[in-house]
Amino acid sequence: MMEGRRIYEPEHEAFRATVRRFFDAELMPNIAEWEAAGIIPKELWRKAGAAGLLCPTVPEAYGGAGADFRYLCIIDEELGYTGQASFTIQTHTDIVAGYIEALGTEAQKKTWLPRMVKGEVIGAIAMTEPHAGSDLKAIRTTARRDGNDRYVINGSKTFITNGINADLIITVCKTAPELGSKGVSLLLVESDRPGFRRGKRLPKMGMKASDTAELFYDDVVVPAGNLLGQENRGFAQVMSEIPKERLSIATIAMAASQKAFDITVAYVKERVIFGKKLGDFQNTQFKLAEIKTQLAVGWAYLDQCIARHIDGTLTTNDAAMAKLFASELQCRVVDECLQLHGGWGYMSEMPISRMYTDARVRRIAGGSSEVMKMLIARSL
Repeated sequence: MMEGRRIYEPEHEAFRATVRRFFDAELMPNIAEWEAAGIIPKELWRKAGAAGLLCPTVPEAYGGAGADFRYLCIIDEELGYTGQASFTIQTHTDIVAGYIEALGTEAQKKTWLPRMVKGEVIGAIAMTEPHAGSDLKAIRTTARRDGNDRYVINGSKTFITNGINADLIITVCKTAPELGSKGVSLLLVESDRPGFRRGKRLPKMGMKASDTAELFYDDVVVPAGNLLGQENRGFAQVMSEIPKERLSIATIAMAASQKAFDITVAYVKERVIFGKKLGDFQNTQFKLAEIKTQLAVGWAYLDQCIARHIDGTLTTNDAAMAKLFASELQCRVVDECLQLHGGWGYMSEMPISRMYTDARVRRIAGGSSEVMKMLIARSL
């Protein structure tokens, strides 16, 4: 990671070393096989849980470590720094567990969080639909009250991360369609509910070991106790939680950018062209100098945002700027770094090639760059 950062204490850096060892031992030797299969085996989730990599901020009362937010950031950074972020811990830990921590009843927390910490239950969140991506108000999936004790869900979702592996899906539904955005609710749906089914695993240009799927709800009945938060307050609840999600995306993007830079610096010091090292050419030096500067600026702003989240002052605008800057930076950096690898950079066996295709989704997921600009513009 970037040198000179002051946001972490020695105990955080000790945890970083543990996380890096886990990824080096358990993820990296197998990632090519899992990318070919299009899915991470559930066994890795259980191993990650045993190693303390899942849901570190969950309180001890629910089986977690009760660690501060920076431990979660370290996991995201180290995952991004592998250059193989297809292991979608972030969705499970940062988002799904985060929603249950913030909005769940005592019964929901006791039921789900300990099992999520152990990796026995894998979480997903189902927002996106074929006709509704960043525009959450346009969703069509409905949850109709059937008496006072249950909901009946109908609809479909697409592009759902962890969709194949997931045991528990936070599903965004219209419980009062006539109210528009004020009629949205969040429901916990277990994957073994009758009427719930998964569609095909969706092939993607990058993040190939991340299982992404279509989900279908055909008269899926869930008890009223599966309501997460308040009925018809789902849109506001998502808006309150999404800055943290965008901060996590920015964290992974910054770490992946740093990794691309670091491996490229090493490459140009060894590659010989026209009789001298590629790194000795002024063009190479200037390109890398620009990237190093951009990385330093990006890390500084990211650390500001992490500190603001910890003290409760992170705004939607802050998170949008962090996500916009870091995701756009990642795409620029991996493109420039691939160029410096020449023809080798286009070969799938090279890490920079996989990092190039993986990077592209960052400008879309969690709210596209265009949506981030709209949010930021509202503060002008």
